[in-house]
Amino acid sequence: MHGVGVSCVNALSIMLKATVHRSGKIYEQEYSRGKPQYSVREAGTTDITGTKIHFKPDDQIFITLEYKYETVASRLRELSFLNAGITINLEDEREQEDDGSNRSDSFLSEGGLREFVNYLDSNREKLIHECIYINTEKGGMPVEAALSYNRSYTENMVSYVNNINTIEGGTHVAGFRRALTRTLKSYADKSGLLDKAKVEVSGDDFREGLTAVISVKVQEPQFEGQTKTKLGNNEAMGAVDTAVGEALNEYLEENPKEAKTIVQKVILAAQARHAARKAREMVQRKNVLSGTGLPGKLADCSDNDPAVCELYLVEGDSAGGSAKQGRNRAFQAILPLRGKILNVEKAQEHRIYENEEIKNMITALGVTFGTEEDEKELNTVKLRYHKIIIMTDADVDGSHIRTLILTFFFRYMKKLIEHGYLYIALPPLYLLKRGKNERYCWDEAERERITVELALDGREDSVSVQRYKGLGEMNPEQLWSTTMDPERRSLKLVTIESAAEADHLFSMLMGDEVAPRREFIESNAKYANIDI
Repeated sequence: MHGVGVSCVNALSIMLKATVHRSGKIYEQEYSRGKPQYSVREAGTTDITGTKIHFKPDDQIFITLEYKYETVASRLRELSFLNAGITINLEDEREQEDDGSNRSDSFLSEGGLREFVNYLDSNREKLIHECIYINTEKGGMPVEAALSYNRSYTENMVSYVNNINTIEGGTHVAGFRRALTRTLKSYADKSGLLDKAKVEVSGDDFREGLTAVISVKVQEPQFEGQTKTKLGNNEAMGAVDTAVGEALNEYLEENPKEAKTIVQKVILAAQARHAARKAREMVQRKNVLSGTGLPGKLADCSDNDPAVCELYLVEGDSAGGSAKQGRNRAFQAILPLRGKILNVEKAQEHRIYENEEIKNMITALGVTFGTEEDEKELNTVKLRYHKIIIMTDADVDGSHIRTLILTFFFRYMKKLIEHGYLYIALPPLYLLKRGKNERYCWDEAERERITVELALDGREDSVSVQRYKGLGEMNPEQLWSTTMDPERRSLKLVTIESAAEADHLFSMLMGDEVAPRREFIESNAKYANIDI
């Protein structure tokens, strides 16, 4: 993105070796923490061209040195969609398949962004069957985009500048949205469908159920903000606006049946938006009318500084009772959740705000919805806790509840994830006892290792093992010492490494399509904790 890629990798590596095949010769040079170890030298002859980079991350800078296969594969899959016709091979020499071969993948996309949109929508029911595709150049700027509509209630827009994901959007996204709203509204007005519906539509309504990917190439990109993930070039807005407007207008004129289907979807979205606004207002009005507005089941903390306060979202009243007794009341608040919350992936927005458990979470957090620019925007000015911790049982139901909560936060409170406020508690799976010696274990490998350690102390009695399936099986002191004490607990920070991949995963796990979910479960079963 900034032309400094390999320079950054070099500076952050304990070792980097560059091998270049060029003009019939091989050249090489090695570096350590950015410093060359010798001058560039010839290392033989060759009949191919290309560059190899070998590097090892600096353990003085990075805490975690292990590369995740899934993260690399996700990025390479993304690059294959953005660069149609190019084959990208990935091979992991650390891990072997059942047949003894190295784990590997090959990524090749002939359809480019059209295939990208179909991949993102593979777990959703399509509204229109053909993807609308744009590939042109405006004002010297290459613009490529693909869009389609599905029957879901969420918008999924992914944008790129020079193959880099602009997660905060920018001028190219603004141009796309402006063209989409203007062109669809013009067509809807001409069709007379809006007059019959007697409903006021907004820009959000045109994007419900929309999946779109935008990719622009900018010679001198200018970015806003410290993270450099929001494009600021004004010319990009006009280029994308013109390109998308022309292509979409042509599509609507040539496909009247699909155009009518899209407009009807927009009208339903507008009606649902009005219902959702009333539901949100009811939640917020109830809070004002009832004084503090805090849920009755919330055991709040005494401190009121959000920076130090924590909210535990706990599965069930039993575990909630243990957590309330075991917590530090100064800065830890407990909100028990009854049963499984609504699956927001399958529900219209107004139904979500009518769900009692979701209302309790919104109220306890102190957040509101709506700004002058966007009525759905999450307002975190009055957020009461900067650590929101999901604490569920270590069984199938607990995993399901955790996934339901994560889906809600990803779809409707993504800002809290992006700001690093959402965590998952990691209670121990086992308690090992031998005499007076007690050890907690968080996974199977640790259980096996500690079992051996305890068995080697010369005593004749067998090591006893207790498997914790529910938080309620631990007394308050145990829950505090293993899962809630900041000095000893383990928390997993929830992050979004790739919004496109996260959207695909959530729609697959929580959507209506069964086959992709079954395939995912079967391929990942070996990583699960299954009690037989």
